[in-house]
This record gives sequence, structure tokens and C-alpha cells, in this order.
Amino acid sequence: MNKYIKIINYICSEEMISVEEAKDLIVKYGTKLPIKEKSLNEAQNAVLAEDVLAPINLPPFRQSAMDGYAVNLSPKSDHYTIIGEVAAGESNSQELKIGEGVRIFTGAAVPDSANAVIMQEWVTKKANHIVLNSNAKELKNNMNIRPLGEQVQKGTLALSKGIQLNSSALGFIQSFGMEQIKVYKSPSISLIITGNEIVLPGNSLPFGSIYESNSLTLKTALNNAGYNDITINYAQDNLDEMKQKIERAMNTSDVVLVSGGISVGDYDFTKTAFEILEVKEHFHKIAQKPGKPLFFGSKESTSFFGLPGNPASALVCLYEYVIPHMLYRTGAQNPMPTTIQLPLKHDYLKRGERSQFLKAKINANNVEILDGQASSMLHTFALANCLVYIPSNLTSISKGEFVEVHLIR
Repeated sequence: MNKYIKIINYICSEEMISVEEAKDLIVKYGTKLPIKEKSLNEAQNAVLAEDVLAPINLPPFRQSAMDGYAVNLSPKSDHYTIIGEVAAGESNSQELKIGEGVRIFTGAAVPDSANAVIMQEWVTKKANHIVLNSNAKELKNNMNIRPLGEQVQKGTLALSKGIQLNSSALGFIQSFGMEQIKVYKSPSISLIITGNEIVLPGNSLPFGSIYESNSLTLKTALNNAGYNDITINYAQDNLDEMKQKIERAMNTSDVVLVSGGISVGDYDFTKTAFEILEVKEHFHKIAQKPGKPLFFGSKESTSFFGLPGNPASALVCLYEYVIPHMLYRTGAQNPMPTTIQLPLKHDYLKRGERSQFLKAKINANNVEILDGQASSMLHTFALANCLVYIPSNLTSISKGEFVEVHLIR
């Protein structure tokens, strides 16, 4: 009984930490996940676990940058004799004398004896000769030729560990002829949605109930960030059921997310269940709006987040804390949200002392804080493409002043 009294007393306390302290803690208590080898086809959004050194030069030969004619420049004539052709993928290299050239196409190997590629729009072809047109610019050595190793030279650093692999990075690695890469394991995630009031879509809606939407909101946001190993469960506002669902999840997942039941109501049992299961608490309340009640803890190698039940609050906490924590655990160099500075479209007066994350929209040359900032409102989030962060020490911002903007992944 004393244990439960202690828990309830703590839940009722108003001790809060700052946003900055919370972000430090999600990194401090983030243990790295194992490294594994994956095929490039399976590595989308994974984080690179080792430096990639170029095994070959890119390009691996002198390469034509356009369709035209590879020539051995003649300083005394604007006429060239064309003695052959080189298409992309062909390996023949013809010896060119001064004043000679070959027809060549973009991406093809430039003959060693050629020192320029003349774009086809600059010449007129007559039989096996070309003549420079009047619109031709001065011909220079190595013009329109991509040099050997222009992108990256053999043995040098191609990509640093810690970057998240997007489609361009994967294509770049494959251009070396590589098929496998070492990356950090993507976390397995258990998402537990709580609440006696929620009803799954497709069922009739009794008075006083709401259709459940947090599972889809959070799951798709996690998918967009590159996390797909997600198990979803539901729990009533019942301590024994909460404990069982969380215990089952912690035995099979790297990260456990519980949506709801983390505040101070009579039916909020999430933090109590964490305590009974001996999850080490790192913080429970942050001086922010929305998302003041946010739990973060750990037990062995599993991380635990107790998210608010209000949809917009839960999504803000996911973007600002959960995803950065998982990015850190998977070795990302820069796990925090991408941040830019933009001028505010209008005046803004902040009410209260807490820091604020405001749903906003980036326009052509400024950022606009949207109406409808209540923690329950997803509609505004549907229109937003960023969050504006207002720190606790600011009370008002004038039109045109620069604000901190967090891009939504």
C-alpha cells in the first residue's frame, strides 16, 4: 500500500523539467541498437553503421557529359574529321589525331586521346566531317568531360556513418557495385492505445464515446520516419490490464509507446503500471504546451514513452521526442528535428510560461501559426507542415521576427 501511496503522491506533484533538459535525457538514456548487414533493397531509412569508402572511382572512366563529338582539339581549324562512334557502355577507345573526333553520347567513355566534347548543337555535320557553327563558344581543354573520380575517388570517404539512408544515398552506394551495407537495426515498436471511451471504426458509436484515431495517426507518422516494425494493442483503463499489456510488450520490443492514461486522472494508470514493472523513470512532466504529461523511462535495453491521449499532443511528442530518441538509438548523427529560422507572418502573443510547439505552415517567404492549437485538434495538424517552437522566456513575437521552425518528417 505504501508503494501505491508514494506513486500517487508523485503523480500529483507539479515538478516539470524544461524542453532542453528532456531532449538531453532522451539522448543520455538511448542505448544503441545492434548493427546488422542488410541488402540495399531493404535499407531504406536505415542509419549507416560504418563509413563507406569508395571501392572504385566514380565515374570509373572519363565520361561524356552530353551528346556530341569527342575531339582532339585543333588550334588552327574549325573542321573535324569523324572517324567513329562511341555509345554508352562501349569499351572501344579509338586513337584520335589532332583534328579528328568520334560521335559520342552522354555517359559514354571518352577516348584517351580526346581532350574535349563539342555539344552537337554547336556543329553542322557533313558526311564524315563536322564544322563549328557561328554560335559555338570557345573550345577549351576537357570541356564537357567528367573526369575520372569526379564524384569520389577510389579509397576516399564516400559516406559517413550516422547518415539516414534515403533513396539517393542507396543509389549512390549501389553505383559502386555494392549489394550489402552495415546499418543499425531498426527498432521494434509496441504501440498500446488506452481508454474506456474509444471505439474502433466500423462499430456503432455510443453516446460519450469517440472513434479511436491515435493508432493510425502515430503508426503512419512512424512509417513516414522509416519505422515499420510496429505492433498495435489496446487496453482499457484498468491497472491489471495495463500492466499485462505493457509487460508483454516490453519482452518483445525495443520501444514501448503507450498513448493515454499518463495524466493525473482517477483512471490514468500508465505511470503506475510502469512503476510496478520497475521501469526507471527519467522524466514525467515537461514545461511545454501541448504535451505536458510525457513519460520517458527505460528498463534494460527497452525504452518506454507514456504519450498524452489527446491526438495533437501525442503527435507533437512523437515528433519532438520519440522519433529523435529512436534516431539516436539507431546511430543517427543529427537525431533532433531539422530546424530553420523563418520570419513570422503575423504578431503572436504567448499565454502562460511554458514553452510551446505550435502547428504552423511554411509559406513562400514566411511561416504562419495556424488557428486551432488545442491539444485535441488534429484538423490543424492536417494542414500543417511544421511546428513553430516558442521557448519559455518569450512572451510575444512581432510580425517579421524570426522564429524557430521544426520541419515535420
